[in-house]
Amino acid sequence: MAEDLEMQGSDAGNNKDSEGPNETSTKGSFHGDLILAKKYQPSLRRRKEYTLVQTLLLAYQSLGVVYGDIGTSPLYVLSSVRLDKPTEEDMIGILSLVFWTLTIIPLIKYVFIVLRADDHGEGGTFALYSYLCRHINFRSKLTIQSTRLQSDANMSFYTQGSAIQSKTKQFIENSRAAQNLLTFVVLLGTSMVIGDGALTPATSVLSALAGIQTLSSKITTGYVVFMAVVILLALFLFQSCGTSKVGFSFSPIMFLWFAANVFIGIYNIVAYNPAVLRGLSPHYIFKFFGKQGKSGWEVLGAVFLCTTGGEAMFADLGHFNKRAIQLAFSFFVYPSLVLCYAGEVAFLSKHPDALTNAFYSSIPKTVYWPMFVLATLAATIASQSMISASFSIVKQSLALGCFPRVNIKQTSPKHAGQIYSPEINYILMIICIALVLRFKQGVEIGNAYGVAVIWVMIITTCLVTLVMLVIWDTKFPLILAFFIPFIFIEGAFMTSLLNKIPQGGWVPFAISGFFLVIMLSWTSGRSKKTSFDAERKLSLTEFTSMLSSNDLYRPPGICLFCTDLVNGIPPIVRHYIQSTNSLREITVIITIRTLPIKTVLAEERLDVGRLGIDGVYRCLIQFGYKDLQSLEEDDIVASIVAKLRDTAETEEEAEKLGKALKKGVVFVAGRTILKSKESNGWLSHLVIDYLYRFLQKNCRSALTSLKIPPGKFLQVGMHYEI
Repeated sequence: MAEDLEMQGSDAGNNKDSEGPNETSTKGSFHGDLILAKKYQPSLRRRKEYTLVQTLLLAYQSLGVVYGDIGTSPLYVLSSVRLDKPTEEDMIGILSLVFWTLTIIPLIKYVFIVLRADDHGEGGTFALYSYLCRHINFRSKLTIQSTRLQSDANMSFYTQGSAIQSKTKQFIENSRAAQNLLTFVVLLGTSMVIGDGALTPATSVLSALAGIQTLSSKITTGYVVFMAVVILLALFLFQSCGTSKVGFSFSPIMFLWFAANVFIGIYNIVAYNPAVLRGLSPHYIFKFFGKQGKSGWEVLGAVFLCTTGGEAMFADLGHFNKRAIQLAFSFFVYPSLVLCYAGEVAFLSKHPDALTNAFYSSIPKTVYWPMFVLATLAATIASQSMISASFSIVKQSLALGCFPRVNIKQTSPKHAGQIYSPEINYILMIICIALVLRFKQGVEIGNAYGVAVIWVMIITTCLVTLVMLVIWDTKFPLILAFFIPFIFIEGAFMTSLLNKIPQGGWVPFAISGFFLVIMLSWTSGRSKKTSFDAERKLSLTEFTSMLSSNDLYRPPGICLFCTDLVNGIPPIVRHYIQSTNSLREITVIITIRTLPIKTVLAEERLDVGRLGIDGVYRCLIQFGYKDLQSLEEDDIVASIVAKLRDTAETEEEAEKLGKALKKGVVFVAGRTILKSKESNGWLSHLVIDYLYRFLQKNCRSALTSLKIPPGKFLQVGMHYEI
């Protein structure tokens, strides 16, 4: 049973008590009854400059991390198309659809537009949300990163200068419903991406292995499923070793994969039908829909699969740089995919009966086995990329306080992004293998995968449009020029994919619903607990009165109270004093606050000061969601001593702190049990008494990630009826 220590202060300070008449802000401090010595000297975050050689090297490395998923899409895109007796003109129309879909969504939308909406080099749904949080003052209790502190304006990651004045910004700031909707959309997109960690391996591996059935009718689907399960088991069990063990081989394999597809594509075009290159004209799209009608609309769901993995260019932006990703896709991945699909269509235009196994049927027999092995390796790499991405996004969700604490292990001493979560890994493994055993074919799982990806892309379109409105201050006609075409195109794909719900399209909604219930329940419970703490915090007068009591015992040493309450003295202090009738001579109230950015500068990480009471201090420790969190009592005391000396405080107080440190340190945290009031509705009882309480019991303690010795930890139980 895990302790309910709420130290992730991402939504701390978002309550109505955050500001009051006695809690004024001092530049460079978190506001509260705090006398601070520290004044920030924020340094501007400068983007690292890369030489041409470094950029080209990063572009090469991105092949094995970013493009594994979209690079293996030829395995299943054309095989997912269902047409009765397709003609050569039909196949050219499908090629035109694939070509323009690749051009409009991954190339134009992501490479040239969405990549600009990064958050200090980070991409993905959370990065867009973080970007918006720096410009919009969120007040809703459901928000992941809500009302920021007044002092945050001095930190380098917040926007400097005057706020952008727009009706959209004002509407969002004044509407809690809009903020709740925005947060829900972000959590939905996050859930979809986590679900991709199970859908991608199932789709890619099963599609790669299915080609072996073309060799002999004796190789049944059962054999393919068995091989897929074995490979997937090995893949997920291997995760604990870390991606660094095989990372060096990813890019060379993907380079060979793309190069081989280019040569095979050119061979098929020349050998079977050079005229298929007519499909590069959009004219054939209109001809295709004019002939096929509703059947053509149904084909859109299969065609959209050519973009799956395109969102990884934005999500994995933090591992590389913008120029490297743009170069790799524009000059290598994109033309390789176009030639590969054109080669498949050239072959299928002469052999339409091979449509159900398009990729392997179009491979020349002399290179079949090398391509089979290469395809299996490439599919495994694509799977690895999405599994690792799931670990990363769970870590971000955990750091921002909207996911129950799970074990996050660092698998590389050099690269902070290489992590592993046993709990998430096994959940994804069970879901993935269950999908393979249930559907047995890549087509139905591909339908599910497509539904998940299209919703992530639509969410990205909406969030980037909001960025244009409230941050970039883009002219309205240009915003419409972005939003209307992309929402129309992606909406058309979405309607086609929703038609696939009975054929597997329901799966991503089930998976996302599972993770979304977890995230919403956890976020809601934590928000209610934070509000409850803020309403019952101690006033400075009450705390002074308690300390002045003659019955209070003050043993030597230091007591560190861990709380997620940024402002004021948490109720755990009152409960602790009333229960033990004692308080150590030095008391430090600590809040660990995780900000919605990748990392916090060292000079901005620790903010300490003295409350208006002798021997009582306040410490705010701030991390980014990718920072390795640690809590060292020596660093905290050293920072307090340094600030005292900087402000010409007496040397006697500094010596007192040093002596107290030698006497010993104890960490005190509350174990809070929430219970919904009888007068509340059934939904509140379900969320608080069952869902949140279940997660609370079974998740890990925040102290485990902070590496606090168990012998120094004291837990104080508290019951809250909310």
